[in-house]
Amino acid sequence: MAHILIVEDDLDLGKILFQGFKKRRHDVELVCDGESAVARINKYIYDLILTDLKLPGMDGIDLLKKVKSITPSSIVIVMTGYASVDSAVIAMKNGAMDFIQKPFDLNEISQKIEDCLAVKRLKNEVDYLRHREADIIYRTSDIICKSRKLKNVLKVVEKVARSDSTLIITGETGAGKGLIAGAIHHNSSRAENNFVQVNCAALPENLLESELFGHERGAFTSAVNLRIGRFEQANMGTVFLDEIGDMPLSLQAKVLRVLEDREFERLGGSRTIKVNVRIIAATNQDLMCLVRDGRFREDLYYRINVVNIVIPPIRERKEDIEPLVRYFIKKYCMELKKPTFDITPEAMSLLLRYSWPGNVREIRNCVERSVLLTEGAVIGVNDISVPSAHSFEKGEAPSSSLELTERDLIIESLKKNDWIQKEAAADIGISKRVMHYKIKKYGITHPRWIKNR
Repeated sequence: MAHILIVEDDLDLGKILFQGFKKRRHDVELVCDGESAVARINKYIYDLILTDLKLPGMDGIDLLKKVKSITPSSIVIVMTGYASVDSAVIAMKNGAMDFIQKPFDLNEISQKIEDCLAVKRLKNEVDYLRHREADIIYRTSDIICKSRKLKNVLKVVEKVARSDSTLIITGETGAGKGLIAGAIHHNSSRAENNFVQVNCAALPENLLESELFGHERGAFTSAVNLRIGRFEQANMGTVFLDEIGDMPLSLQAKVLRVLEDREFERLGGSRTIKVNVRIIAATNQDLMCLVRDGRFREDLYYRINVVNIVIPPIRERKEDIEPLVRYFIKKYCMELKKPTFDITPEAMSLLLRYSWPGNVREIRNCVERSVLLTEGAVIGVNDISVPSAHSFEKGEAPSSSLELTERDLIIESLKKNDWIQKEAAADIGISKRVMHYKIKKYGITHPRWIKNR
């Protein structure tokens, strides 16, 4: 679905185009002159503007120039009954993507529009891929799964993927919420369009707003160019809002508007943008508790909580540890251009006994570190670095307290990274904000931090 403005003074033709594009499920508006078109463009942003070259008052070329000065991201196609090479060249030089000569067939103009919209989607996808931090898109068959608990989750995934419902994925940090969101998108009717991820915990409020909704030129000091936001990039596709519990209340209201009305404005802008996106949210927090504390909007909670998919932590699906370890060994041997390693039974036993508070992400980081540092052809116990590993080797039982194990993990990582919180967070695969929260939760302190306050 695209937001299209038709500018045509022949009302009979205009109505034919209007009805034809409506049948193709586009959001269409019709005006009969350039002045009316400018008034609409000053209020809304259109994906595509289809304008006659010869109009009463302001002609098509003048309108084209106005469009490109007001909303340069909008595609313009020019129609003309006075077609010539000269008029086509003038239109293209002034920013038209294409032109068509009257009389034309509805199927012909519809195909031109679909081709231009496909180019626009491709540009959005390229922009997204340039900013994407990591691969998180997978088919269901790509997900490593031996445990019954995760298999049950994947059955739910296959069911909800067929619908277009908003949903929320809950689970601990590193459990694979992004992977499940990607699987839902790629098994949905939106699979051919963009899957766009935004980590709501990774950016401060002003940057997160720009990331989600884009910004106009001059919206703030460093906004030297217009920026398309993630919701625009994901039009007709899926937006994955990871760690939505960390989203500021002011932005929650804007996301609710996208869900309810499918529209928003860019930061620093006044023109309304229409989008058609599916929203998948994820969190490692209890949103209902945040609602009671006034930190999460109750109306947004009920709007995203149509379906709740709970990802069990690794400690509750131990059967998945060994295949994950072997998968990551193969992956990082290839990436680091090393021969494929085996792993000793003792080393695997150690990994199976550890509770993995960082879940799959922690397994991945542990294996990558082992592959990088191992000098022999086999990964042994001494090549593995996990908290309490030495006590495991002595035959001591691991702590039965998850919180104690997690505290040990965080302290171990901080020590290894010279007590630099950002580097320690990256080492165990969590965000800096989550690391700060855990440090506060467990009362961890260091003289350097006190000195620097």
